[in-house]
Parts: sequence; C-alpha cells; structure tokens
Amino acid sequence: MNVKQKKFLPIAIILVVFAVAYFYPLPYFVSAPGEAMELSPIVKVEQGYPEQGSFMLTTIRMGEANIFNYALARWDEYRDIVPKEVLLAHYQNEEEFTQRQIQVMESSKENAIAVAYELAGRDVQIEYKGVMVVSTIEDMPAEEHFQFGDIITHVDGEEVHTAEALIKYLKDKSLGDEVTISFTREGESMEAMISLEELPLTEDEETHEHQPRAGIGISTVTKRNMEVDPPVEIETSRIGGPSAGLMFSLEIYNQLTEHDITKGYRVAGTGTIAPDGMVGRIGGIHQKIVAADKAGAEIFFAPHEEGAEESNYQRALTAAEDIGTEMKIVPVDYIKDALDYLSELPVHK
Repeated sequence: MNVKQKKFLPIAIILVVFAVAYFYPLPYFVSAPGEAMELSPIVKVEQGYPEQGSFMLTTIRMGEANIFNYALARWDEYRDIVPKEVLLAHYQNEEEFTQRQIQVMESSKENAIAVAYELAGRDVQIEYKGVMVVSTIEDMPAEEHFQFGDIITHVDGEEVHTAEALIKYLKDKSLGDEVTISFTREGESMEAMISLEELPLTEDEETHEHQPRAGIGISTVTKRNMEVDPPVEIETSRIGGPSAGLMFSLEIYNQLTEHDITKGYRVAGTGTIAPDGMVGRIGGIHQKIVAADKAGAEIFFAPHEEGAEESNYQRALTAAEDIGTEMKIVPVDYIKDALDYLSELPVHK
C-alpha cells in the first residue's frame, strides 16, 4: 500500500461506516413532529367566504429507523421509536398499511364534509353503499373470508350503513360469539359466519395499557356517494389517516358561512370526526403540539375523550407546558365545543 492509499484509507472507512449507519434498516419506525398546514389552500368551497385568520391541520413525520435517527430518538422525547411489528400488527405489510391510511383519509373527508354542510344548513345528499373492507389482521378470523374491496351490507340480518355502526355492533359482543356477515364481492352476494377472537393491541392501546377486546380482525371505511351544494374539493395527496377530520370540518364550515369564525386567530388542532360530530382520539398529539407551536398557532383543539384518563387533551397540556408555549389548549368532545369556544372569542387585535 503506497502513501497515497494510506492517506485515504481512514476517509474510506469513515464513509463506509457512515453509509452503513444511514442505510442499514432497523426493525423500527421513528415518528417526529411534522408541520402545521393552513387549510384554506387545501380546502376549496366553490364561492366560499374568505377568512382573516386560519385553521391548520397538524401532522407527524414517520420514517424507517436507521442508526442515526434511532439514536436521536433515544434522547428526544418528541421523537418516538415504534417497533415495526407493533405499527403493522393490524396489517399484512407496509403497503397495506399505506393503503389503509389513504382510505381512512377519504372516509374522514366525507365525514367532515357531511358534518360541516349539515351544521351550515347547506344541501348534502348521502347514499350509503355499505362498509368497505380495507384490510384484515393476520391470523384473525376475518382473514379467511374477506378481501380488500368487499362491501359488508348486513350483520346478523341487520343492515349496516357505516363503519361506526359495524364497530358499535361488534363492540357489544364477547369472545367466542358468532356473527353472520353478508357482503358483496365484485357484485356477487356472499355470506360468512365468524367467531370473535381477541384482537391484538395497537401501539396506542399498548401504551395506555388497554384491556384486550373481542373482534373479527377487520379494518373498514364507510362506502357512500355524496353530493353537496355548493361543491367542495379537498386536496390531500400529501396526507394520510383520519386525524384531520375536525379541522377539515371547521374550515369547510367557515367557508360556507358569512361570519368568519376564526376572528383573525391562527387555530390548529387534531381529532377524528364522526358523522354525528363527535371528535375522536388520535396518535402523536405531543408531536403535533410542537408542530403547531412552531407554526405560530394561538389556539389548539385537542380531543377531550369525555374526560378520560390520559386523554389526548391531557397529553397535549403536558406537552404544551413542557415546551413553554403560550398556545391555548382547548378540549373538545364534539365539533360544537370548538364552535362554541370560537363564538366567545373577541376579534383578534
């Protein structure tokens, strides 16, 4: 080995070590604070009213772990390390997980539109088509019977219109109970009798030590046709999951009504939205508090979960205090709680 080769050998070793540390995948995902995105460029009601302030959805960033970001997450409490087997426990693979996120975003948008238009007294026509199967859990009963795209229409002879109705029906069942599910696949009517078994816990359920529950091992979204007047478009190519439902509803409602409910404030928040306007729990709220604070939000709506212990609201309060933000954290159980809070605010100076 000549002198020149010896000179560059340490550099080559360093580059190899760096490449291995960066590109060698670990069996984890790392999540971190994402961004707070103003909704007015994303949500467009035809001839909608303008607003002085802004509503913002909040996101988290999720990526595969390497040695660098894994090490960083070990000491940063606003970066979470999630084992792949936990995140994907309800899915066959990462592709199915991604497909699920896209489908639940579409369902969340539809819920948000319906809720906002009804609150604003505007015309909305909904034709329910059943409950679409998005994924099944490995080694659970549903895996043997269902495929992506199957449309569930009846359970034990009772018609089901929404995913929420199906969940509610199954929630009252116990381990070992049997249900008969009628569904269609590519237009063909089919039926399956399924016994309920213990569902694997999600990451959030494990974190909060939830008790195991019975189920058939299926993820679904509501299948429906919706027509509204005036028309609305929501561009979500960069976003997945259901957690923007509340903020979508508030933005749509504000564009439909002449009185600007932002009153000049920068309002962020998170939470799923149900057809009845109920706001539901989401993941990563501590990270979303960081994102909203960095974006200059003055108000943050957080799911209250009817005062449940370790609710999203409680976690949001803890994070807000920890980072020293002046942002006001507001608990909401229903979208009406958010509207009532905004109605009491003075106009921003």
